[in-house]
Amino acid sequence: MAFVNNTMIIRRELMTKLIKLYKEGKLLSEIDRMPIQMSPKNAQARGRCCIHKERAVLKYKMLPILGYNINEEEDELTPLSTYAKQALERKKLNTSILTVVDEACTSCVKTNYVVTNLCKGCVARSCYMNCPKDAISFMENGQAHINHSNCINCGICKEACAYHSIVFIPVPCEEACPVKAIQKDENGIEQIDESKCIYCGKCINACPFGSVFEVSQLFDILQAIKRGEQLVAIMAPSIMSQFNNSIGEIGAAVEKIGFVEAIEVAFGAMETTRREGAELKEKLEEGQQFMTTSCCPSYIELVNKHIPDIKPYVSHTKSPMYYTIEMAKEKYPDAKVVFVGPCVGKRKEVQDNPMIDYILTFEEIDTLFTGLSIEMEKPSKEKETAPMPGRGFARAGGVIAAVQTLYPDLGVVPVQVANLNKKNIGLLRAYAKGKAPGNFIEVMACEGGCISGPCGKIDYSQAQKIFKKAMEEI
Repeated sequence: MAFVNNTMIIRRELMTKLIKLYKEGKLLSEIDRMPIQMSPKNAQARGRCCIHKERAVLKYKMLPILGYNINEEEDELTPLSTYAKQALERKKLNTSILTVVDEACTSCVKTNYVVTNLCKGCVARSCYMNCPKDAISFMENGQAHINHSNCINCGICKEACAYHSIVFIPVPCEEACPVKAIQKDENGIEQIDESKCIYCGKCINACPFGSVFEVSQLFDILQAIKRGEQLVAIMAPSIMSQFNNSIGEIGAAVEKIGFVEAIEVAFGAMETTRREGAELKEKLEEGQQFMTTSCCPSYIELVNKHIPDIKPYVSHTKSPMYYTIEMAKEKYPDAKVVFVGPCVGKRKEVQDNPMIDYILTFEEIDTLFTGLSIEMEKPSKEKETAPMPGRGFARAGGVIAAVQTLYPDLGVVPVQVANLNKKNIGLLRAYAKGKAPGNFIEVMACEGGCISGPCGKIDYSQAQKIFKKAMEEI
């Protein structure tokens, strides 16, 4: 779950300012001055040693927003205006999904256990007595000290200390990653191993320095609209959790960006429900003990990369996005399709599906509303209402509820796995052996489901309240 913090504010401020410059036709002429304007002379740096460091960090944080992978593109001598010009002229999307802004990633030292000044230098010295590597010694003031060259980070000293004076200090992004896909290189900079990454997005909001970024397609989409191309937006059901507005007003605002239509993915969710329910019925009749859902792309990545043994139990039904693309293409055969959603995992699903062209996150769509000065207003015409069970896919338990609604006699014994953390991944490994406490397991990468996705504009507690209110009003 993401909490509002200064790194998010800076990221969104950068996006909004770049979009405003684009709207005013000043992106190329003024982008080079943005770091200086945001961190002017005599200003206090926001968490950095000086304004010069702050400016460098701001510069490099703009690159992934412009659609670049830092590791591939970074060049200190190339001005931002050159990158911006190339971004506006490019014809092919960058295939990277996540990138680490190395200029920002410099502050985490891999020292997991530290003795604080709460240490009393007690007679018991349980920390010293129980350390398996003799890594603890005592200073002149009697306080304990950990020799980190000997320490193996077992945590025994922390458990043994009666005063709780030894604390565990994680590397936040590494600690948040449930599959150890992000690790420091020889220079101390975090690198993402895409052969392990499941694109859950937990590292993005875990980093206190905001150094992990998605490689955005914002300006590729804006340029496509500017060229007069026909674009259709398909909106994930969880978009209802992000704005205190009706789904009709949200869709109308999305269309003002330049989309020919904004279609609810909740329609596709009903096709997923129909197919997944039928598949579950068939599997149970064949004697299979259980089946898991297949809607969450991060779960599919987890299965493919880390738990291949559970693959026979995963539904073959496509995600709601897939079936909504088919609907959009049937209505607009020549249009390009843009998915609007809350997660990083969908970037991978979009990349793997040739039928869809682009993706925008809720965070990005919100900055587009702000940067392009788009207000929420009542739509000029009413649209077909998406079914409630399809809209319910946004929250944990939504897929289960939809299948139970369409197939009331199926005898569903549901199990929810909402949040792909280390503990729940362990549960899935156990289920892969063929036994589970139910026959229909709904798996979502995020706690609470898609309404708590890592790329939302508000935190989960707010999103939950807004979504509940919206569903009740409908």
